[in-house]
Amino acid sequence: MPMSHAFKERLFPGLKEIAGHFGTPFHIYDETGIRETGRALTQAFSGVEAFREFFAVKALPNPRILGIMREMGFGFDCSSIPELMLSRKVGAAGEDIIFTSNNTTLQEFEAAAADGGSILNLDDLSLVDRVPRMPDLVCFRYNPGAERCGNSIIGLPAEAKYGATQEQLVSAYRSTRDRGANRFGLHSMLASNELNHGYMVDTARMLLETAEHIAGRLGIRFEIINIGGGFGIPYTPDTEPLNLRAMAHAIIDLFMQFENRNGYAPALHMESGRYITGPHGALIVTAINRKEIYRTHIGVDASMSALMRPGIYGAYHHIDVLGKPAENILETVDVVGSLCENNDKFAIQRELPRIDNGDILCIHDTGAHGHAMGFNYNGRLRPKELLLRSDGSMELIRREETVDDYFATLDFQPDIQAPGKTVKHAA
Repeated sequence: MPMSHAFKERLFPGLKEIAGHFGTPFHIYDETGIRETGRALTQAFSGVEAFREFFAVKALPNPRILGIMREMGFGFDCSSIPELMLSRKVGAAGEDIIFTSNNTTLQEFEAAAADGGSILNLDDLSLVDRVPRMPDLVCFRYNPGAERCGNSIIGLPAEAKYGATQEQLVSAYRSTRDRGANRFGLHSMLASNELNHGYMVDTARMLLETAEHIAGRLGIRFEIINIGGGFGIPYTPDTEPLNLRAMAHAIIDLFMQFENRNGYAPALHMESGRYITGPHGALIVTAINRKEIYRTHIGVDASMSALMRPGIYGAYHHIDVLGKPAENILETVDVVGSLCENNDKFAIQRELPRIDNGDILCIHDTGAHGHAMGFNYNGRLRPKELLLRSDGSMELIRREETVDDYFATLDFQPDIQAPGKTVKHAA
């Protein structure tokens, strides 16, 4: 279910005071919950000879959060230069990082190879010749096409821009071997927010079978099988959570079978983001307006620029009204922000206790793809981030954006290009 009872017990008693001190809106993350989930994931897959989680930096790119991941022994899944920089900032180096390319520039390949390098996960056969320095260890992303279905968020593999076909993979590994690679991994990412543990088991089976097929044709050995991320969390109160134990048990069994057939077992890597941090974050807002027209609209002091999932996906995020239990008299309302967009809504026709101006609302499950997907449309500024530390104290881990931040990219040296000449002016 959304936001654990334990997180509420840690947060709600002091939330009014926290809001008074820091001011709303803000995203807040629960260190205790993040660590508990990380330990549970590691423990579940302890039966695999070599297991490692590579936290998907895109889910929650904050150095303080990445530092917690580092302390838990996790690596980092990156796909841009800033994500590489963030990961290295907290001490990750070399094979602590997997860089998954996707229409990758030369500058990005060079950044991935710098400062001790990274595990290079290539998306396309055509990229092999563009890698300036081929590392020892190379992965490729597999797209099985019509052999597998995706889900409603990520779409059908056959329609996706990601990955290579099985025949292309054979050529790709041959080419990277010819360029000096001698260690190999295989990766796939076919689902997002998937709660059917059997789907992830099927992905592991598919990758192990594909690795055997390619190894048989090329005489290579696969050191890593990376089943990607996409583990789901239950956003609605009546949704059953992912059965982590059943999934881990089945995947471990597949790896044992692979070892029995081949005399060795590859390492198991995965790239969870939402599963690790999603339920352990919340967006805290204050009700500032009540509008009665054809519907009752509750205006709050944040907009979809701080949480765009409901607006672009129609995603459900549970909402609590601080100090007003759900068993109070309910009314049906839309909870809305102030953007000039009609989809700027956190909840549509939701039954909630009566909300008055000044009430504090807690919007659940924003610990992944919440602040990270923020934007500045309408000149709206992204909110601060806080960490509820395991010792009970509260830490500001990102300040809110300011008007100066918004205008910073408009402060630059003039540069005008006219046909046949370039004119630059001193600042």
